[in-house]
Amino acid sequence: MTLIEQSAARAYAPTPAELDAKELRIALRGEIFAPGDTGYEDAARIWNGAHDGARPALVIRCSGAADVIAALRFARASNLEIAVRGGGHGVAGFATGDGVAVIDLSPMNEVHVDPAARRATVGGGAVWADVDHETQAHGLATTGGLVSSTGVAGFTLGGGIGWLMRKHGLACDNLLAAEVVTADGRLIRTSESENPELLWGLRGGGGNFGIVTQFEFALHPVGPMVYAGPVFYPAEADVALLRAFRDWTPNASEDIAALLNLTTAPPLPVIPEAWHGRKVVALVATSAGPVEEGDGHVGRLRAVAEPVADLLGPMPYTAIQTLFDPLWETGVHAYFKAANLARLDDGLIERLHELHLRAPGPQAEIHVHQMGGAIARIDEASTAFAERSMPYVLNAMTGWRDPGAGEAHRSWARAVIEAARDASTGRAYVNYLGDANAARTAYGDETYRRLVALKERYDPTNVLRRNQNIEPRAARATGAER
Repeated sequence: MTLIEQSAARAYAPTPAELDAKELRIALRGEIFAPGDTGYEDAARIWNGAHDGARPALVIRCSGAADVIAALRFARASNLEIAVRGGGHGVAGFATGDGVAVIDLSPMNEVHVDPAARRATVGGGAVWADVDHETQAHGLATTGGLVSSTGVAGFTLGGGIGWLMRKHGLACDNLLAAEVVTADGRLIRTSESENPELLWGLRGGGGNFGIVTQFEFALHPVGPMVYAGPVFYPAEADVALLRAFRDWTPNASEDIAALLNLTTAPPLPVIPEAWHGRKVVALVATSAGPVEEGDGHVGRLRAVAEPVADLLGPMPYTAIQTLFDPLWETGVHAYFKAANLARLDDGLIERLHELHLRAPGPQAEIHVHQMGGAIARIDEASTAFAERSMPYVLNAMTGWRDPGAGEAHRSWARAVIEAARDASTGRAYVNYLGDANAARTAYGDETYRRLVALKERYDPTNVLRRNQNIEPRAARATGAER
């Protein structure tokens, strides 16, 4: 019998054969890479170059749920710490590590669309480019990442802030069901009628409760053409545009989702060459409503200052979904830091402008996301997403190529969030937290207690701890490594 056949026939009890990676190679339909193997260096590399130095003991590329079960059981039997890699970024570096077993789902990127039911089933290793490609063939979409190489799994499990959220909710709000390999190696399904508390936790609680091998999403009529794009203004317009944004957002249509990006003009042909490398502020917006109504939603904002370049107008939905891809390619060193904002007051606006001018590199950006709409209408207790009432999310995201520049970039990003301390709600969006052990700062007390109870049910010994970790009481009591 193979390892998988043995595992299916008995309760989990590792045999000596399970301790042998050769047996695992036989059991898998996917691939295994160990140090010294051809292909190991590529397999061990992740999107965020800041974590490229990690040396996993094994990278196990899984072809399906059976491979995930076998890999997880092998790692547990071998006392290897487990890192789970979905399809995408892993900004905080949880998807790799020295001496860990990386369970890599990236080959599991299949997407199947039921256009009549407006449903999509998506593999746990897919990225948003995979989803958009299939759903847009039917004029459908669900809330996805702002960069198309973002992994569906991590993005959804942490909440999912994207262009369609004010009209159709966060990515996690559109999660209808999932198939999950639990920490003890069982494959279970969760939906509103099956293991519903687990579905609650997957909607914002991160990868703490199992390895999601398949997602089922609600889809909505979107595209193929939408009203979307950026407008670039000189950095001198930071303060005026942030104030106008603050005044505009409370009454903005739910069709529109916008952010302000205090950044540096990239060297793109659509931006005048004289502005390349200079500080600018970009208004970026997308409407989920009729294309012809788009201008009416943002007219007040567009008139605040004379633009450097105005690209806001009708474009394919897939174009806005890939707009930022060239700036965030694989290998960039990246660090994110975030805070939920209760307000955007004049003092904070002035501080953000000053920090914008002091940005340490061209990819040091300050994003102010407009929230509200469908996000705020959903009952706070119905998902594990950390907070729904905040009007804005502040994100300091920074990328660099020179390994020696990391400390300057991280210090700057932390300074941006510290500048917002008085205006913050005290919570943060977990997908934008680049530091480990930050989960406790993201969730309120009631939600966190409920997450701990769920963790104790599905992973009481904290096997899946390389994430924004919800630590079970048993692990705290024994001092288990986090």
